[in-house]
Amino acid sequence: MDNITHALQGIKVLDLTRVLGGPYATQILADHGAEVIKVEPEFGDEVRDWGPPFNDSIAAYYINLNRNKKLISIDLRQKQGQDIILKLLEDSDVLIENFKTGTMENWGLGFEDVLSKKFPKLIHCRISGFGSDGPLGGYPGYDVIIQAMAGMMSINGMPDSGSVRIGSPIVDMGTGLYSTIGILMALQERNVSGRGQFIDMTLYDSAIALMHPYNANYLLSGIPGTPTGNDHPNISPYGKFKTRTNEIVIMIGNNNGFAKLCNELGLEELLSNSKFINNSDRVQNRDELNKLIENALKDVDGGEFSEKLLAAGIPAGPVRNIQETLDHPHTEHRGMKITEGNYQGISSPIKFSRSKTAGVKIKPSKIGANTRQILSSLGYDSSTIEEMLSTGVVSEMKEDNNNTQQ
Repeated sequence: MDNITHALQGIKVLDLTRVLGGPYATQILADHGAEVIKVEPEFGDEVRDWGPPFNDSIAAYYINLNRNKKLISIDLRQKQGQDIILKLLEDSDVLIENFKTGTMENWGLGFEDVLSKKFPKLIHCRISGFGSDGPLGGYPGYDVIIQAMAGMMSINGMPDSGSVRIGSPIVDMGTGLYSTIGILMALQERNVSGRGQFIDMTLYDSAIALMHPYNANYLLSGIPGTPTGNDHPNISPYGKFKTRTNEIVIMIGNNNGFAKLCNELGLEELLSNSKFINNSDRVQNRDELNKLIENALKDVDGGEFSEKLLAAGIPAGPVRNIQETLDHPHTEHRGMKITEGNYQGISSPIKFSRSKTAGVKIKPSKIGANTRQILSSLGYDSSTIEEMLSTGVVSEMKEDNNNTQQ
């Protein structure tokens, strides 16, 4: 077992997903050693075109979700294309897809009736908007729509701005993370039972699960949350403050931290003020406290003072843009940027003491880049492969002389 380099080495994943949630999940698995084969239609995953920016006609959106995957293009509407999927599943551990509910069943690839019987150890993860049944069952789901429907937008924004979309596609990415967790749980359970199972993941469920503490607050108080801007509904002081140079964020979770902050700001008199004794007092008098803190910060250098607060054990940090974050020495120290030739991306945040990440073994490439290679490994001869290419069962994009993604 000493030759196992990556945590998921030996796991094979068939990826039939597109856009974000599914590809994000399978890239996590691929980054940690799983063999991932991504199946795309002839026109490819549509996020290939979600740009600018582009690198060799491939959008950054696609590039940073699809490294370390072998690429094959199959027309799954054709019986011969469905047969290729069945051959690929013969030695696969995981199938993950995000087709509209019922699509796999219509193709004769449903888990209950077909796949679970042919491949009893297979783990089939389906990502959908709302699931297959219930009042919203079968409806398509998209990140921003689910943000609206699950209450996320209702608590995001400033008090006077109304509901605002969270900038990062948190529903899609959160569903990708939950899907990865579910797959790993199912693999562990299979180690005991010897059996695969179906994982029913939805954007809707994931969004609701990500709504802490607002759901918890409502369940106890009966009061729905509202936009609080940079403030926290349960904690004070917590928010963004101006300084002489830049804005900083401060978060105080207990009385000891508040005492340290007051000492650093020269506001020791607040510690005996009945308005600010405990967190609940500070929440009720949030506006007054925020004004006192911002007044004390008006002459300090925000960057230097943030580090001084951190060194004193006080959670604080400067508000940075993306460039400042990615260029920061600690980002480099943590190895969070990957550069391989003309490929640039964000690395996996999961770091083990022994197991290594895969780096960039396979760069995102043209549609069907590995079609011939994968079909040959399944036992198809060259004449059959040529016939399938000519009839559109499978596809490959011809090499572009300027393409440097290979």
